[in-house]
Amino acid sequence: MNRDTPINGLSVDVEDWFQVGAFETVIAKDDWGVLADRVERNCDLILGMFDEAQVKATFFTLGWVAQRHPRLVRRIAEEGHELASHGWDHDRVFRMTPDQFAHDLEISRKAIEDAGGAAISGYRAPSFSIDQRTPWAHEVLAEQGYAYSSSVAPVAHDHYGWREAPRFAFRPLADSEFVEIPVTTAVFAGRRLAAGGGGFFRVLPYGFSRWAIRQVNRRDQRPAVFYFHPWEVDPGQPRVANAPVKSRLRHYTNLHAMGGKLRQLIGEFHWGRMDALAAREAVRAVALEAA
Repeated sequence: MNRDTPINGLSVDVEDWFQVGAFETVIAKDDWGVLADRVERNCDLILGMFDEAQVKATFFTLGWVAQRHPRLVRRIAEEGHELASHGWDHDRVFRMTPDQFAHDLEISRKAIEDAGGAAISGYRAPSFSIDQRTPWAHEVLAEQGYAYSSSVAPVAHDHYGWREAPRFAFRPLADSEFVEIPVTTAVFAGRRLAAGGGGFFRVLPYGFSRWAIRQVNRRDQRPAVFYFHPWEVDPGQPRVANAPVKSRLRHYTNLHAMGGKLRQLIGEFHWGRMDALAAREAVRAVALEAA
C-alpha cells in the first residue's frame, strides 16, 4: 500500500436485508419487525474484518436499526468508528417534503446518538436520493447542524443518480461550510461509471474497482468513497422469491464472494472515516473557491 496516496473514505450503510430499495414493493415496512433480523450478526463480521485490517470506517445507520440494536451501535462507536445517519427507515429524500425530511433527520439522529453515546455530523441519503429534485435538502441538513453529506451519485441510473452533479466534494451552499461528498465514479471514454461499491463491486470483477480507485487516487489526486451493506456479506440470508427478477439478481449475485473481495480492497488501499475525509475536503473546497 502506498501511503502517499489519498486516504479514501470507507463506509457501511447499516440496514438489514429486508430494508433495501430492491424489495420495497414486496416487503411492507409494517412487517419488518417480524422478519429474521441479521444486521447485528453481519455487523459483527464487518467489525472483525476492520479490526483485523486495523482500519476505521463510517457506519451510516438507520435510526430504526439503532433503536432496536443499541448495543451494536455503542460497540461501533467504542471501537473507534464513526456513527452517522442513514435516515430513519430508508425513505428516499425526493419522496419527502422539506418538513418531512427535517423530521426524519431529527428522529434518526436522536436514536443513533442515544444508542451510540456520541454526536453525529454526517448523513447519507437512502439510495443516494439527494438529486436535482431536492434543491432544499442540503439547506435542511446544514440547518440541522450536519457538517457533511455523502448522498449524491453523479451518474445516470435507473433507481437514482444526479448526472450533472460534480464528481468530487463540493460546497452546495454559498453561506455554509457544509460539504457534499459524492460517491466515487470513474471516467472511461468520456462517460462516468459508478465505481463506489455496492452491487457494482459485487457483480463486476475486482480489477474494475482497483482500476477505478487508482484512477481517482493517482490521476485525479482525490480520495475515493466506497460503501457496502451488512447484508452483502451474508450469503445465508432469506430469499425473497416474489421480488422482481432484476431486483433478485442485483441483490443476491456474488454474495458468497463479497467477504474475500472486501479484504482485498481494504488491504490494497488506504482507508479512513468519512468525517476526517469531509474535514479535508471542506478545506480543499474553500481553497479552490478562493483561487
